[in-house]
Amino acid sequence: MFIPVNEPYVGEREKELLTECIDTGWISSEGPFVSKFETMMAEYVGRRHAITCANGTAALDLAIESLELTPGSEVIVPTFTIISCINHIIRKGLIPVFVDCNPFTWNTDAVEVISCITERTRAILIVHIYGLVVDYDAIRRVADEYNIPVIEDAAEAIGARYRDRVCGSLGIVSTMSFYPNKHITTGEGGMVLTDDDEKAELLRSLRNLCFENSQRFKHKRIGWNYRMTNLQAAIGIAQLERLDETLKRKREIGLRYRQNLGGLKQLRLAPSETDFCENCYWVFGIVLEKTDFNAREFIRMLSEKRIGSRPFFYPLHQQPVLQRESIRLGGPMKVSEYIGEYGLYLPSGITITDNEIDQVCEVVTNLVKP
Repeated sequence: MFIPVNEPYVGEREKELLTECIDTGWISSEGPFVSKFETMMAEYVGRRHAITCANGTAALDLAIESLELTPGSEVIVPTFTIISCINHIIRKGLIPVFVDCNPFTWNTDAVEVISCITERTRAILIVHIYGLVVDYDAIRRVADEYNIPVIEDAAEAIGARYRDRVCGSLGIVSTMSFYPNKHITTGEGGMVLTDDDEKAELLRSLRNLCFENSQRFKHKRIGWNYRMTNLQAAIGIAQLERLDETLKRKREIGLRYRQNLGGLKQLRLAPSETDFCENCYWVFGIVLEKTDFNAREFIRMLSEKRIGSRPFFYPLHQQPVLQRESIRLGGPMKVSEYIGEYGLYLPSGITITDNEIDQVCEVVTNLVKP
């Protein structure tokens, strides 16, 4: 039997709400589940506003657009993250300034950010990597000193807590993704959260083609059709209702992997907790050390044993498309380059069993031991 890398769980509650959508005819973005999902998430996270959208990339586009930055402005971005984080930065004529990650947490830290601030810096994007939360207070102190807004990408840490706050409540705007492998899925889907009333109004307009209230088909600004459907929101509500249960199971999965693999000197694992958060283990990542093979080769070896896995992010400053676009890439970023070459994550979907985790660990142990 093949053990998949990250399977979502969709059950009877989702079917019930989807059936209601179909029976009532409310399947479009005009349906009532959209606003209900937004209200429920805003309350869960502790935000004034939550704005649904088509996917996590759309959420990042909207968040960056809401800052209304002028072309040539610099935005500090972790190089160890998905390319969605810089799509709109580049399209808008902004300049991404890449920072390396911490070798132990794989997250951005304040020291790296400080070294990159210039008189043109206008925003800092933080991304919680693989379920471990960025030290937001350290970043915020730097941002406050230079009066720079922070965007929080909470896609990989939905429901996780930073000290006494829920991820999605940090920064001037926050984003989420509801892709199938996230803690909450709507198939595709995303969300932007903020406490700023004016930004919330702008975000709602931007995701809906900037229709004017007074005259619908008259437009004073270019927007996007980034709306979420009522069908997607129905699934999101069901998923949010059991988010705490999902987080509990994800934590159990991560700790079982740590128990089985923690003694292997050939592997580097993310910490299970820090001074300010517990790892919610969106995925369980490993970095190979002192092996004769890299992550790509190891993924092939695992596949031959019928175990799914995925490589870590390929660092943004090494992306071929950015070299062609003549983006300033910065110098070597050794940590991100190393873990991008030797990092991968193991099966950690919500449906995986303890027995399957133990099987994976046995295979991994046998493969990495000399």
